[in-house]
Amino acid sequence: MSLRIYNTLTRAIEPVSPLQAGHIRMYVCGMTIYDLCHIGHARMAMAFDVVQRWLKSSGYRVSYVRNITDIDDKIIRRALERGIPIRALTDEMIEVMHADIGRLGIERPTLEPRATEYVPQMLGLIAQLQAKGLAYQSSSGDVNFAVRKFPGYGKLSGKSLDELRAGERVAVLDGKDDPLDFVLWKAAKEGEPDDAKWDSAALGHDYGKGRPGWHIECSAMSCQTLGETFDIHGGGVDLQFPHHENEIAQSEGASGKPLASLWMHNGMVQIDNEKMSKSLGNFFTIREVLAKYDAETVRFFLVRTHYRSDLNYSDVHLDDARNSLKRLYTALNLVKPAALEIDWEQPLAARFKAAMDEDFGTPEAVAVLFEVAGEVNRTKSSDLAGLLRALGACLGLLQGDPKVFLQAGARLDDGAIAALIAERAAAKAERNFAAADRIRQDLQAQGILLKDSPMGTTWEVGQ
Repeated sequence: MSLRIYNTLTRAIEPVSPLQAGHIRMYVCGMTIYDLCHIGHARMAMAFDVVQRWLKSSGYRVSYVRNITDIDDKIIRRALERGIPIRALTDEMIEVMHADIGRLGIERPTLEPRATEYVPQMLGLIAQLQAKGLAYQSSSGDVNFAVRKFPGYGKLSGKSLDELRAGERVAVLDGKDDPLDFVLWKAAKEGEPDDAKWDSAALGHDYGKGRPGWHIECSAMSCQTLGETFDIHGGGVDLQFPHHENEIAQSEGASGKPLASLWMHNGMVQIDNEKMSKSLGNFFTIREVLAKYDAETVRFFLVRTHYRSDLNYSDVHLDDARNSLKRLYTALNLVKPAALEIDWEQPLAARFKAAMDEDFGTPEAVAVLFEVAGEVNRTKSSDLAGLLRALGACLGLLQGDPKVFLQAGARLDDGAIAALIAERAAAKAERNFAAADRIRQDLQAQGILLKDSPMGTTWEVGQ
């Protein structure tokens, strides 16, 4: 079975057919970095981390580009509030972002372009659009895209021009020919800091001082890093309109070629069925979540839901993820996993592959992990334990020491627990079962669960 992906543009699941044999080029809209990343940002990064991992597991060479927006109204405001240069703020926030999502096992993309490094290319793209009659300079000095002059506008969102409205993130400014038009170049305003302005004349253009609009950034960066047409364009479903719709208009308006073969959009993280966002104030930063839960539990929580589905964040769901992950690590703790290459003809591995090949079906793939774990529990097979670990690696899971995972968070140190286990064993040998039960109960009250087997007694942290 070949890999198939749901294409937002066509609203259908389609087979992957790379434009260059064996090579997938993927662009994903990344973070606007003015503050700590929240768990919704982690969801986006995790979704496409799993995508690129599976593409590589499937034998593809992957060029994965995830941009950074490092010039924006919010960034400018935050730098002014803190009294520091914009570059100082964005350098700091990029370092923090890398640290936070790195703790979740999210791998770095192949390239991570910053918007401020591509302003000349953005201006060149704007000039192309103006030459084709798709852009104009308004009385305010802004350069805008003329939406109604691009025939394909609305094809990604599936709405007609009359149904569409300007996006919430892009203010409707004076001087536009049409309310749907969006800004490509923002004229500098009085009071803005010097490091928020570029002199277009110094870069060979006559648009005055200003800075690029949000949408033009990704069109320029994707074109420069991956070419005018590439295989996959991704991002959160909240970017489908207007951001991705506008990217299509800009890029295809300039080149006359399709921007991407496939469009992928991940679902949102919600709090009480409402989208998590900084603007609503209902968010948890990655750091706040990792202060309560280990990184692999958070990863498992995000991975086990299909990337296109919304998911609700709560402590109850994180606790459930932790307990589920413990079941998998308990199986790995029974027998040392064999080091092996996955045989995709093996029935359980084949089912895992079939799930992932059908639009990255992680819920079904995770279900296979539990089936493999059940077989490990039943057979004590080191080969099956090795298969469990190898399949888990495709999702960035189950690569830790099982004992360390199961015993993390213990209130007693290892020595004290070992001494109590030895004391219990001695009590059982003396047939003092009441004392043995009391030790078990005392440990359980402190969150330590004992597990007896023919090989001896082990322990793990329980609820």
